[in-house]
Amino acid sequence: MARTEDPTTTAEAALRAGGALRSDAARNRAHVLAVAGEQLRSGAPLPPMKDLARLAGIGTGTVYRHFPTQQALLAALGEEAACALAAQIRSAAAEEDPAAGLAHVVGVVVRGMLHDPGVCAVLTGAGQACGPLTGAAAELDEGVGLLLRRARAAGAVRADVGADDIRLLLVGLAAGLAPVADDEARVERHVQVLLDGLRTPRSRA
Repeated sequence: MARTEDPTTTAEAALRAGGALRSDAARNRAHVLAVAGEQLRSGAPLPPMKDLARLAGIGTGTVYRHFPTQQALLAALGEEAACALAAQIRSAAAEEDPAAGLAHVVGVVVRGMLHDPGVCAVLTGAGQACGPLTGAAAELDEGVGLLLRRARAAGAVRADVGADDIRLLLVGLAAGLAPVADDEARVERHVQVLLDGLRTPRSRA
């Protein structure tokens, strides 16, 4: 007589299998992002997807399932960086002295762009289509805007400086410092020069 399978047991097994597959997919995605980030931090360009799959030790199809294009991969790197930056900016915006908070964020962002490809993706817009920001990138933009408004209200930052101005200044400074990214004294000197340019004459006194 044929044994009848318990439908409950079968369903539980299917759920476990599905959970394992989702867990594997999440690990593969995180591993691809880690390998791509290592490549960019080494100064190498982002490799073609088939080469990235080889470096990650997984199938090319698996890479494409998570990231259909290199732009999608850069966007994912940027999203992770945006989450980390947004947390830093929320903390800075809560500081009693908004000028000190802004100075902290400027330093963090410049150093992030020099050493973290995800931060570059966020600030330069790499991997993002034209249109409104979403997710962590939008939260990052809102946090910078809030911090800047507080600093302006306190008379610590020039009234004619906007969030876009700061982003362009940060991107330009990081690009100029890229060849000397490991010279911390030089990086700090240029960060301070940028901050001095943002301050009002009264706040410099």
